[in-house]
Amino acid sequence: MSKTVIPEASFTIGEVVRHRLLDFRGVIFDVDPEFDNSEEWYEAIPESIRPAKDQPFYHLLAENAETSYVAYVSQQNLVRDESHEPVDHPAIPTLFRDYDGTRYPLKPEHRH
Repeated sequence: MSKTVIPEASFTIGEVVRHRLLDFRGVIFDVDPEFDNSEEWYEAIPESIRPAKDQPFYHLLAENAETSYVAYVSQQNLVRDESHEPVDHPAIPTLFRDYDGTRYPLKPEHRH
């Protein structure tokens, strides 16, 4: 019996990333080693762009031009955000310290 090898996470908590295909960016606040959302959520993604489940998935405090929200994105659909601009999301101050130009450091009480 062969064991599936899950890729290592390429991004870290507090890192600012951008979606490769859609126009939004965000701050990573949690990482799942592989897909851990509902089948209904997964099936709602158009099949032509549906990501593989056996890769890290990231929880983002996300923003686009209109609003802020929480997003769940596969590793294959993320790239580092090179704008060095802060992300505008109301939940950021609850988890993170001020943006340092590259990332948001976690507040000490949220480290483990």
